[in-house]
Amino acid sequence: MATFLRPLSYKYQWLYDTISRLAAIPVGGEKKFRELALLDLPITKESKILDLCCGAGQTTKFLINYSTNVTGLDISPLSLEKAKKNVPQAKYIEGFAQKMPLPDQYFDIVHTSVALHEMTTDELEAIFAEVYRVLKPEGIFTFIDLHKPHNPLFIPGIFAFMWLFETDTAWQLLKTDLSVKLIDSGFSILKQKLYAGGSLQVIQAKKPLI
Repeated sequence: MATFLRPLSYKYQWLYDTISRLAAIPVGGEKKFRELALLDLPITKESKILDLCCGAGQTTKFLINYSTNVTGLDISPLSLEKAKKNVPQAKYIEGFAQKMPLPDQYFDIVHTSVALHEMTTDELEAIFAEVYRVLKPEGIFTFIDLHKPHNPLFIPGIFAFMWLFETDTAWQLLKTDLSVKLIDSGFSILKQKLYAGGSLQVIQAKKPLI
């Protein structure tokens, strides 16, 4: 159970942004953090990209530098209103990640940034199935999220962060092998890399050609 700091971080954008910038320091700053999941991907200006659980557009503002066809999806109307003001170049849709109001086989890339740890195991499985559905054949699902550190120097920092701001689902994610769940959902793993002493993971998975 998270402390009172969690709802405050969502209520006050400046607090959320400050936390995000501090968390990104170990990987070289916010810009690098937001782009780690996009490294080496075949993105063009015409690529259809879905920013899943886009929030207030923190990563959307970087995605529009890669493509002119970016869509943000989030369940929070308040967050979407902020995203529209922060990044008006993208399109936005309100909806659940577990049941997206989006067509089959539409996107070239689905991206999400530190959102999966908010989900239960059942929700993760539903999200992976939905991502598979909305991706074109050979489309790519890419994300960055929390991971159990392998470097002991990073353990106090991430555990303190989680005790202050996160809920039980985040602790459960540290015990979950997301690559196995993706394979079970039909994906093949293109890349799996750890950063910040293992406290962050980037996975890029591909939907096979049907």
